[in-house]
Amino acid sequence: MTYQEALTYIHSLDRFGSRPGLDRVQKLFDKVPEVLDQRFIHIAGTNGKGSVSSMLSFILQETGCKVGLFISPYIIDFRERIQINNEMISERELADAVTFFKPFMDELSKEGVVITEFEFLTVLGFYIFKKHACDVVVCEVGMGGLLDSTNLIRCPLCAVITRIALDHTEILGNTIQKIAVQKCGIIKRGSAVATGAQLPAAMRVIRDTAEALGDPVYYGDNLTVHDIRCDLDGIRFRYMGQEMSTRLIGEHQVENLRCALAAVEALRERSRMEITADHIREGLSEVRHPARFERLVQHPVVILDGAHNPNGLEAFANAVRTYAADRRRTLIIGMLSDKDVKGLEKLKGLFDHVIATNISNPRAMAAGFLAEYLREYFMEVEVVARPKDAYQRALAYGDDVFICGSLYLASEIRPYILGKQ
Repeated sequence: MTYQEALTYIHSLDRFGSRPGLDRVQKLFDKVPEVLDQRFIHIAGTNGKGSVSSMLSFILQETGCKVGLFISPYIIDFRERIQINNEMISERELADAVTFFKPFMDELSKEGVVITEFEFLTVLGFYIFKKHACDVVVCEVGMGGLLDSTNLIRCPLCAVITRIALDHTEILGNTIQKIAVQKCGIIKRGSAVATGAQLPAAMRVIRDTAEALGDPVYYGDNLTVHDIRCDLDGIRFRYMGQEMSTRLIGEHQVENLRCALAAVEALRERSRMEITADHIREGLSEVRHPARFERLVQHPVVILDGAHNPNGLEAFANAVRTYAADRRRTLIIGMLSDKDVKGLEKLKGLFDHVIATNISNPRAMAAGFLAEYLREYFMEVEVVARPKDAYQRALAYGDDVFICGSLYLASEIRPYILGKQ
């Protein structure tokens, strides 16, 4: 099987959509049960999972560990979802792994067992990490936690819960407490738990779940992080007596940073991992995480962010206010149809021009429909069907350009913008 044939096969599974539950994927794991016998750091939450995963992966690599990284979705290349030491696996390796699993998939299909794309990728990723004898695997949950296919992880070294907010309410529940119960499903007896800032209802669920299982909780807000300074070049701060920095931008990334550092403390104390201040400093300095308030161009400023739910859009809006307060701003936005459009009110009054555009995804909201919602909050809204044309239109205004709404939009427009530099 070639790489393109492997991708075509993987994407053919997308038609089954998202189907929470562990029974189906367990049957595929049963074909290779040894892949669950690895050391995992399991990360759930509504926002910040990707940033925290990236920070932990780079820090752990600095310690000399071989680190597997499982994330979603990808921005530019599908293989971003399965990385080793923060580098994508080869096309050949992905194709070989799909070839290996194809007979198992055919066998399960004959038995009436339907495996979704994400379920297949989970097993595929764990298989590749085991094959490479990774020392530790940083694994980001797909959706929720309790019923997510990654939750066959038996007992992670650390269960990390990033900020919990309303998202996927039709599946996870319509309150913070219900969603928190789903996210906390990754907490297992014998693990450490790490978390950043949370709403009170979410924090209660985290504490109660950990207490019931006898697990210690490490709180990012309890860490002594000094002299925090944020600008468009990133975050600078003092920790463990050293000056440190990361290129991630925004106050919300300070929350993610604290959450990641809480996980590091948990790994140091509970798992006896030797992680020094130097490892933390060097790892954070190398972190790269596309489409998280990422500055793509300096003049005019072009910022790309994957914010797509109310909490993410609020963080995006706060960053815009903080770092572009005295500048004229144009927004390009495209969204999926299953996202909460009420979150758009977080952006009210922030942009002089707004351009709604389409996304190449079956679940995309048509730009025309999105524009109608946007007109509740903005005077100047127009529709430009193609993201590339939307970007050129935005440049014509001569303003700073901000792009948000979906990581699928980010994956489509980012290569185009960078290719123009």
